[in-house]
Amino acid sequence: MTRGFRIAFKAAIILIAIIAAVLIASMILWLIGAQVGATFYTICIAPLTNMLHLSEVMIRAIPLCIIAIGISVAYRSGIINIGAEGQMAMGILAFTGVALAFPDVPRPLLLPLALLASVIGGGIWGYIPGILRAKLNVSELLSTVMLNYIAAQFYSLCLRTIYLDPAEKVYGTGTPQSMRLTENVWLGRITGRLHYGVLIALVLAVLIYILMWKTTTGFRMRASGSGARAARYAGISVGFYAALSMAISGAFAGLAGGIELAGVHRRAIEGITNNYGFSGVVVALFGGLHPFGIIPASFFFGLMIYGATLAPSKVGVPANIVQVMQGIIIIVIVTAQMVLSNTYFQDRVWRKYQSLRKKEA
Repeated sequence: MTRGFRIAFKAAIILIAIIAAVLIASMILWLIGAQVGATFYTICIAPLTNMLHLSEVMIRAIPLCIIAIGISVAYRSGIINIGAEGQMAMGILAFTGVALAFPDVPRPLLLPLALLASVIGGGIWGYIPGILRAKLNVSELLSTVMLNYIAAQFYSLCLRTIYLDPAEKVYGTGTPQSMRLTENVWLGRITGRLHYGVLIALVLAVLIYILMWKTTTGFRMRASGSGARAARYAGISVGFYAALSMAISGAFAGLAGGIELAGVHRRAIEGITNNYGFSGVVVALFGGLHPFGIIPASFFFGLMIYGATLAPSKVGVPANIVQVMQGIIIIVIVTAQMVLSNTYFQDRVWRKYQSLRKKEA
C-alpha cells in the first residue's frame, strides 16, 4: 500500500464526511421549512462580511480553542474529559473571588493573579475525576458529568449569596450576578469587543504542541493513551499521567472561564459558560486532537455559534438549529474516524483499487 494511496483514502473519507454532513443538515433545514441556501449563507458566510461580525466570531472562538486544547491533552492521554463546563465555572468563581477580594491591587499583579486562580480552580476540578480514575478506576464519563452538575449548582449558589452584587440587594431586584469587577482585572481589547485573549489562545496552542510532541512528559502521556498495557510494561505510570492530563485539561477550561470573564463580561453572570465546555469536545475532535487543527476548528464553530444569533432575524430559523448541526458533525466525525481507523476496510479498498488497475492494464 503506497503512501499516496493512504493520503488519497483519507482525503476521500473526509470529503465524503463533509458532503454527508451538508446533505443531512440541508435535509433537516428543508423539513422545518427553512431556506437552505439562505440559512447556510447567514450562518457560515454573513459573519465574515465585516470586521464587527468577524470580531464577534473570534470572541466565541477563544474559549472554544482554549477548552478544546485542554480536552485534546486528556484525550491523547487516554481519558475523556466531558466536565469542562463545570471546570470553566469553577475557574470563573476563583477569578471572581480574587478580583473581589483585592480590587485595589495594581493591574500588572492582579490580572495574572486572578488568571492563575482560574487555572487552579479549573485544575482542581479536573484533577478530581482524574485521580478517581487513576486510583479507584472510576469512569471519568460518570464522574465528570456529576461534577458538572455540582459545579453548576455551586456557581448558582455563589451568585445568589456571597458574590451577589450589593446593588441588587439595595434595589431588591435580586438578579444573580456579581458586581462589576475592577478594571485592574480587565483584559485589553484589540478592536470592538475582541480582546487579547486571542493571543493567549494562540500561545497556549504552541505550548501544548511543544509539551505533547517535543518533551518526554508529552510522549509518556501520548503513550499512555495509545496503549495503557504497553505503556505500563515500559515502566510508564499510566494512572499518574491520566490524573496529570485531567488537571491540565481542567486548568485550561478554568483559564478559558477567567479570560471570558476578564475580556467580555467583566462580571460573573448566569449562563456565562454558554455550553462552551460541551462544544469544546466537538471542536477538539473536529481539530483532530491537535493544537494546530483545533485553531481553525474553533474558528469554524465560533462562526456557527455567532451565525446562529443572526439566523432568527435574518432567515427565521431558530438559533438552536446550530446545536442540531453540531450533533450531525459529531456523528459524522465519529463515523469518519471509525472508517479511517479500520485497517481491514482500508486494505480491502486497496486490493479493489489494485484489481481495477490490472483490468485497465
